Amino acid sequence: MNNLDYGIIGNCRSAALISKTGSIDWCCLPEFDSSSVFAKLLDENIGGQFGFSVDDSYTITQKYLNNTAILVTSFSNGVDAFDILDFMPRYHKTSGGYQSPPEIIRFLKYKSGRPKFTVDYAPKLEYALGETNTYIKDDFIVSLTDKEKFDTLFLYTDLDKDAVINAKEIELTEDAYFLIGYNEKIFKPDVQKAYIEFERTKVYWLNWMDKTPAYEGYTKEINRSAITLKLLTYDKSGAVLAAATTSLPETIGEVRNWDYRFCWIRDASMVVKVVSHLGHKNIAKRYLKFIIDLIPDKDEKLQIMYGINKEKKLTEETLDHLSGYKGSKPVRVGNAAYEQRQNDIYGILMDVIHQQLVNFKTDIENGEEIWTITKGIVWVVNKHWKEADKGIWEFRTEERHFTFSKVLCWVAIDKAIKVAEILGKTAKLKKWIPLEQEIKADIMKNAWNEKVQAFTQSYGSDDLDASVLLMEPYGFIDAKDPKYVSTVKGIERDLSNDGLLYRYKNKDDFGLPSSSFTICTFWFINSLYKIGEEQKAKALFDQLLSYSNHLGLFSEDIDFETKRLLGNFPQAYSHLALIETAINLSKVTDEEKVKVCMRDNVDENDKL
Repeated sequence: MNNLDYGIIGNCRSAALISKTGSIDWCCLPEFDSSSVFAKLLDENIGGQFGFSVDDSYTITQKYLNNTAILVTSFSNGVDAFDILDFMPRYHKTSGGYQSPPEIIRFLKYKSGRPKFTVDYAPKLEYALGETNTYIKDDFIVSLTDKEKFDTLFLYTDLDKDAVINAKEIELTEDAYFLIGYNEKIFKPDVQKAYIEFERTKVYWLNWMDKTPAYEGYTKEINRSAITLKLLTYDKSGAVLAAATTSLPETIGEVRNWDYRFCWIRDASMVVKVVSHLGHKNIAKRYLKFIIDLIPDKDEKLQIMYGINKEKKLTEETLDHLSGYKGSKPVRVGNAAYEQRQNDIYGILMDVIHQQLVNFKTDIENGEEIWTITKGIVWVVNKHWKEADKGIWEFRTEERHFTFSKVLCWVAIDKAIKVAEILGKTAKLKKWIPLEQEIKADIMKNAWNEKVQAFTQSYGSDDLDASVLLMEPYGFIDAKDPKYVSTVKGIERDLSNDGLLYRYKNKDDFGLPSSSFTICTFWFINSLYKIGEEQKAKALFDQLLSYSNHLGLFSEDIDFETKRLLGNFPQAYSHLALIETAINLSKVTDEEKVKVCMRDNVDENDKL
């Protein structure tokens, strides 16, 4: 496989990646950040997978069931045919809440003829650290490991269990099922129950998507991205993951390999802002509760990231026994970046808090806690905005006065002022307004480089950085301001490569970047649109969409030459930016405008 040709399934508790030939090559159970049970993605020899093999007469195609997270892999040779419907159950329980068990159902839909296949069932528990042994029991197949750590996995099926685990040929004559579960089932599953779970899950996703407005253009891409972002949310705590994987490299064979199965305040806040704009306000409510629970002390500084169950210590380790994706080592679990200081997170969080108050002001919860957080954020920004930090790109060595960090400190105060006005707490404004003005003046003086004729990456630098394109969307500067237009043109000149953008081109901790950071290209396209180059923006957007995989999914990076997807997958950053860009380049239908405004009290003129 020369690309990340995978689909994602999930149920807001965990997720799995399934190849275009129907092999589960990545899955962690019972939760997103648990140890893997299948990890062929990170080691083709020992990682473990659950796939199907057919002879060369078969053609294999793959698609999502429309407006759902159910993946359909179809096998056909013109006479013999069957589908695999893959999903993780998720639906409303009659008692309230959601049914989201740590399990995968693979429903085999018989279509015609006498299709034959063999099963490659090879789970490798606990990141394949120790030996995993698989045994046939009366009601199920169990796999277990007890060398490094004890763990088990259960497989239920109505097919011959010996044929399944010994890769003997199976002829399908009727519908069948597999259920992979972290827990042993109290009541034995069967094919009828598996089908009911399929129908319930399908209805859940169709209902969820019905809340999403339709647009005149790019509706299919917006919908798939919205579902993908939903799949990266964790119901239990309200956390939003950056991606479903660890250690997929930014460049093949290099060491820029990180664990993204955590909740970055920046990424999560951006996701929540976009998804709640689409009308899915429960995600926003759960995320704000996640933040409130993380800040028990009024002067406690936010970390840039947390574990999905609110863990504050994310110790980084390497799994040296795994060869890595396409040989790209090391494989990492945990992420040492949690100890970094990045001052931009306060502005990004205040931006999403302000948006929730604007969009859902008649239905806001935790108002007093939100006001306390707002005051705490202003206190922290006032105390620390003049200090250097690691920046949005998480430089692991030198701290600098990054322009993006300074702009987002300004955003924090700007949005705090607006929140104070909404809540009627205007006494604070006599201190906050002068602070906002001081930060803005500092940025205009120190971030603008007269020689380069652009806002640069950091104070005193000649280097350009795609993150400064966000100065306009966050309201710091007008799109038609000559300095912003000149910055966009400068970034196009220096950072664009065949329509794809570098984050920056100066050396970092690991040398020169050699792949395009996907979100930066979306930012650039948005900026072109805003400064009036609408046709160029649309052409570049259509070109970028063509670089997605066969299911419309994006990872973190794109190789400049081959256009293959690189980095962790699917990436929340990339899909939230896709939605923002598609909305800017499209229009909501009149009927949907009325529906959205009535439902969520959203101001049509509010920009993302």
